[in-house]
Amino acid sequence: MTVWCFLRWYLAVFAIFSITACAVDETQTKAGSHMLPRQVSVSAWYVKGESALGSAANRNFIANAGFVVTPAGVVVIDALGSPELARELMREIKRLTGKLVTHVIVTHYHADHIYGLQAFKDAGARIIAGRAGLEYLNSETAQLRLAASRNELFPWIDETTRLVLADEWLDRERDLVVGGVRFVLQPVGPAHTPEDLVVYLPSEKVLFAGDLVFQGRLPFVGQTADSKKWIKSLDALLLFDIKTTVPGHGPASSSARDDLREMRDYLTYLRESMGKASRNLEPFDEAYKATDWSRFEHLPLFHAANRMNAYNTYLLMERE
Repeated sequence: MTVWCFLRWYLAVFAIFSITACAVDETQTKAGSHMLPRQVSVSAWYVKGESALGSAANRNFIANAGFVVTPAGVVVIDALGSPELARELMREIKRLTGKLVTHVIVTHYHADHIYGLQAFKDAGARIIAGRAGLEYLNSETAQLRLAASRNELFPWIDETTRLVLADEWLDRERDLVVGGVRFVLQPVGPAHTPEDLVVYLPSEKVLFAGDLVFQGRLPFVGQTADSKKWIKSLDALLLFDIKTTVPGHGPASSSARDDLREMRDYLTYLRESMGKASRNLEPFDEAYKATDWSRFEHLPLFHAANRMNAYNTYLLMERE
């Protein structure tokens, strides 16, 4: 592609951004829970899942997915929580850009981010993910989770829903160039999961952070999370020159550094409070009740997630 052709494409995309940016919030209000792409830079967009637990009522649309438009096609970050959601996202991308999805980059293999992969794979997209995800896909845990989802999330997850292997497994940083647009793919796990991966668009200073960042709601700190390394990963992300962060959950933010620090502060508080209880051999129930959670209890999903986060951190601190 010549420089002139690339410039014409860039100016065309910029025109779309200028027209739609101001109207997005109003349209989203009218659309309710409809999947509405939101533009965060000249070529980067995302769709925002609900701040809720996955259910049949919300189609498991509880996580974000991003996409970047290039002259050669569209690169998607995360595949959403069901094949139907993925197909809807592809339709929205086609409507907006007239282009096909060439790649899907998986930030981690949690169900709300990957059950849509088969739709992208069937459409011919190339899947890229962190290598540690391969161990999860081959585990009994992944099969049991899928079996449970077929009951809990029916009809959006059913007997035709399958787990999808990546075409390329990463264990180190690499650049991906599509249509002249450079993406930095940076493994940052183990943190939220062993296979955590972030995607950075240096030309527009956009970071797709996956579930290393939860915006406007409490994060999920699961049994496989390593909060100590998660904090180190957040410190590493602070070295990027970031203008906008697209988190795994919640709205995109132009206060990227503040978002990363808020996540780090919550994880640090979990470790400090539960670590102290563990060292003092305090029973978890007593320690949890005695801890001051007032700084975080206003956040969505606090009552659904905080006790579990604290308990998993308590067990982790015992092992450490």
